[in-house]
Amino acid sequence: MTPTVVLAALVVAGVLMVPTASARLVGEAVSADNLPAAAPATTAAMVAESPPPPATPTLRAAPVSVSTDGFLSWALLDRTTGEIDGSENITETNSTESMIKIWIVGDYLREMGDQGPSADEQQQARLAIRDSDDDAANRLYYAAGGDVVLDRMIKMCGLQQTRAVIPPGERSIWWSYTQMSARDAVLLGECVKNGTAAGPRWTDWLLNEMAQVRGTTAESDQQARSGGGRWGIIDGLPQSMRDEEDIGLKNGWTMLWSDMSWHLNCLAVSDDWVLAVMTRYPGEYGLDHGAGVCRDVASQLVTPHAGASIQLPAGDAPADVAAES
Repeated sequence: MTPTVVLAALVVAGVLMVPTASARLVGEAVSADNLPAAAPATTAAMVAESPPPPATPTLRAAPVSVSTDGFLSWALLDRTTGEIDGSENITETNSTESMIKIWIVGDYLREMGDQGPSADEQQQARLAIRDSDDDAANRLYYAAGGDVVLDRMIKMCGLQQTRAVIPPGERSIWWSYTQMSARDAVLLGECVKNGTAAGPRWTDWLLNEMAQVRGTTAESDQQARSGGGRWGIIDGLPQSMRDEEDIGLKNGWTMLWSDMSWHLNCLAVSDDWVLAVMTRYPGEYGLDHGAGVCRDVASQLVTPHAGASIQLPAGDAPADVAAES
């Protein structure tokens, strides 16, 4: 091949050279000694060799081992796939306590329709969620029809293990005795998140109130008919998730004298998942123990796990028995 042909072939191939290198190729035979230096790697190649950015933390189903003594059940709904996974006893039930207030509020707002609640009624709805106020929830419950509120919840949310329980002589907050499984609890959370519970007009409002839940497990934040509920699952999430996502919360907790046990449940709703943790344990363990169980379940479901910030609340002493689920 003549030098002219060689040069033409190189031009067709798209090789761009400085003038001095072109002169050498025209006047000399091509050899390993006079080839131009290799071009630096392209920008695309450099990008391909760079390490991928860290994955965004989320929750994925995984084996969980948490120290407690009593009943523990949990369920995780992947909102992307619709799959529900959890503990082996995912369909066993616990009393809902105040966790069910998200339905009471949502159902009331939806039933109001275009009329909407008065300013006072809207404030009652806010207090029922943010401060877990029993009297506020009770007012909305009976304003929406009383017992039929639970019937609508079971039907509209597709709950399978949930049933109403009316204790003898108890009418003031008997909705808190409703029996619900962890599986049904995540379906309840999804029912709120997807707009079924509160309807198109009030869903964003309700989810925002759930993100504004306030108060700790401290005695000063716990009152006879209301209480601080910002603890549990939220404490098991990495700080980045807490900062960047509006995580909706609604816990339910009562020390029942009938069996001398804490009935404590945690529910959290995000754009990608819904997590429910339901517990019963001896009363002497205190509120912090149950909050820690919820926290630890959430922590072990975080993926990638690096970055989860976990702090054990003061006085939170796990029991000696490890419950694996």
